[in-house]
Amino acid sequence: MSWSTFLEQRRGILGMNARNLDYIRPYNPASAKRYADRKLLCKRLLIKHQLPVSRLIGSIKNSEQLESFDWNTLPISFALKPNRGFGGEGILVVYGKKKFLENTWVKADGSLITVDDLKSHIRNILDGSFSLSNTSDFAFFEERIKLAKIFKPYAFKGIPDIRVIVFNSVPIMAMLRLPTRESGGRANLKQGAIGVGIDLASGVTTTAIWKQSRIIEYLPGSGFPLSGIVIPQWKEILHMAVEAQRVSGLGFLGADIAIDRDQGPVFLELNARPGLAIQVANLDGLKARLERVSGLKIKTIGRGVRVGMNLFGGEIQEEVEEISGRKIIGVIEPVRLIGKNAKSITIEAKIDTGAGFSSIDDDLAAQLGFADTVAAFRAMHSDYSKVKHLTPIERRATLGNIPDLAGTTIIKSSHGVSYRPMVRVTLLLGGIEINTKVSIIDRESLKYPAIIGRRNLNAFLVDVKK
Repeated sequence: MSWSTFLEQRRGILGMNARNLDYIRPYNPASAKRYADRKLLCKRLLIKHQLPVSRLIGSIKNSEQLESFDWNTLPISFALKPNRGFGGEGILVVYGKKKFLENTWVKADGSLITVDDLKSHIRNILDGSFSLSNTSDFAFFEERIKLAKIFKPYAFKGIPDIRVIVFNSVPIMAMLRLPTRESGGRANLKQGAIGVGIDLASGVTTTAIWKQSRIIEYLPGSGFPLSGIVIPQWKEILHMAVEAQRVSGLGFLGADIAIDRDQGPVFLELNARPGLAIQVANLDGLKARLERVSGLKIKTIGRGVRVGMNLFGGEIQEEVEEISGRKIIGVIEPVRLIGKNAKSITIEAKIDTGAGFSSIDDDLAAQLGFADTVAAFRAMHSDYSKVKHLTPIERRATLGNIPDLAGTTIIKSSHGVSYRPMVRVTLLLGGIEINTKVSIIDRESLKYPAIIGRRNLNAFLVDVKK
């Protein structure tokens, strides 16, 4: 998609703030938001579920603890954070200890910081200067994350992080955030960090934005291209993000994950109100992606990750789609079926190019409003052997006035020959609406409640690896 085309479509994206409320409020209860708003509570939750975080060194909750704190317990490098801080505010990172000066450390910019400086900063934290609602807070020290080798050319005096948006156990969008000189070494887009979209299928960076909306190709002040960076341990990162969404109870989540040089991916925090700049970095809006996975029944974390990678990844796929004029889909796809009286259900369906007609399960047909159709047909024609000697005209004549019957079909398969009723439904597959007839059969013993046959696949290319 070109930048001009994207700008034309951006009206819907800019209105996303209000629509985000459709997901934040219903899916993020107050009991779950507290994990996102309190970093230490979040850290304990993640540790309980064996998810990686930076090691906690110590905490200071009041003035008495501040005065009695043993500064000799602090390591050579560490991060000092407010428990209820937001947007990276109040975080102080120490990179080393100054030789020959007692209790004096060195910050990223080379400046020194003493115990008195730390005390002053902690008093501001305790007073709530960095908290969400300016209420009293407490401070904690944790182990400093060390810069992974792959990011050394791209990060200025700080640690890049990866934000993954997760909804309904499916990762739907991701972005790499790179600290810059303008951001003071913080991976915060509002303060001047760079945001780079990530292809969910491959974990490779795509479009970069700076100062929240300006698209750039190279790292400012260097010739390093920002697209094509391969994020290490990508699938593990997606698994971590989905698992965090499940254990936190946050239905709509922004998981912030950094890659430590020694430990690998570790959580920084969970965000119940992720910002919208991630859409610009991915040249796409969240709303369509949210709607696409809403209502899906995702039973396992692995399945959720595969769905996200399949649905929302693949620049090469986009090029093939543009050339062929067809949309690429996998062998298993989410499909919304709309039946009688606009009754609709979203399910996972098998894409079967070996089948002529699409078919749905008896129970699914009933949920779509066709229970009477199925019952009446079964009462008249439960066995193919009873009608196989009849001509098509004679078979139609025996059907009588079965409600909503759109026709019948004879299906030959490895299980034998069956005579099935057909009804009219609307399929929404890959964003394309298809008005069609589907046959009905008992699929209770099969894994998927519906198959989409080749008569409904003219607008698609099927990638068997998806």
